[in-house]
Parts: sequence; C-alpha cells; structure tokens
Amino acid sequence: MHKLQAVLDRSPFAQHYGFRVESADSNASTIFCPGKADALRPDGIMCGPVFMAAADVAMWMAIIATLGPEAESTITVEMKTNFVSALVGAHDFRCIASILKSGKRLLFGTAECRTIDGRLLTHHTMTYFRRDT
Repeated sequence: MHKLQAVLDRSPFAQHYGFRVESADSNASTIFCPGKADALRPDGIMCGPVFMAAADVAMWMAIIATLGPEAESTITVEMKTNFVSALVGAHDFRCIASILKSGKRLLFGTAECRTIDGRLLTHHTMTYFRRDT
C-alpha cells in the first residue's frame, strides 16, 4: 500500500486532493478523500469533479495493485458518472473501486463514492487502456 501511496504522492494532479490509499488488493481499492472547502460550489455542495477524480484515482490504484507497477501508464478512456446524492459541506468521503474485467488491452470497472457513514454519493463506470502491453 505504501508503494501505491508513493505513486499518488509523486503525481502532481493528485496532490491537490490529498487522497490517501486505505486498502488495495487484487481487483479493488479504497481511497480516503478529505473534504476541502475550496472544492465547494457557491451553494455549499461538493463539486462533481472531486468525485470524478476520486473514482479515477481509486480505479487507477486498483489497476496498479492488480497488474503491478508497469500499469502506472494505464489511462482512462471513458467514464460515466451518476450523481446520486449531494454532499453538503466540506466532509470527508471514501471511494471504492473494483475491476470487473481485465482484458489484454482494456479494463472495465466501477467505483462508488460514499460518505464516511456509507451513504451513496456517486456511481461510476469506467474503461481504461493498458499502455504497457
């Protein structure tokens, strides 16, 4: 898990969010996402791009945990996001990602962002391209 966190820590795009890898194993990962006031819309609701970034990072961590460090170059080719309920205020949440299928070139997965007490916030379906093969 420390190796996965190191990947995040050296990725400039991810540093702003402060994501932390909580768990990762074959086909799944969970990241902790700290609530940040600078990610709130004027109405006090957490902005959508934060959830999309969390889903993307959680899936990326699941892919690296499953395929190894050479999978760091895997890229997102598609993401569909459903915003299920709003997160009002700068509250922490978690994102859990799972790989559904890993093919020779494409990987398919899902992710969910949930409040710390488990309320569903977003649901994502994603496709990634393996650049390492």
